[in-house]
Amino acid sequence: MDPYSKLQQLHDSMEKMTKTIEGLENDMLDTLKENTELKVENQLLREKLDKLTEKRDVPVAKIKSGLESLRQIYNSGYHICNMYYGSHRDPSSDCMFCLDILDNFGEKKKR
Repeated sequence: MDPYSKLQQLHDSMEKMTKTIEGLENDMLDTLKENTELKVENQLLREKLDKLTEKRDVPVAKIKSGLESLRQIYNSGYHICNMYYGSHRDPSSDCMFCLDILDNFGEKKKR
């Protein structure tokens, strides 16, 4: 093979390598861009999850305070069940409907 052909072959090889390197650089830039976007999205999702977790803790406190309010109403001599709600009850006897509400209050929300 003559020197000119060898030089041309080397030149062609270098052009292929240059195109391959450019392609790899572009792929790498795309990967870095996607990685950055995913990091930002991940951070936003973590913040959103933290807010949801905080909000979920608040209703538990409301359930407890609601339960305490119902228990206080019941202990002061009033029905809290849907059948007799607000009517006076005999303090010496318990209402099974009211007690069922007090025992199961908030169970559906926890599930």
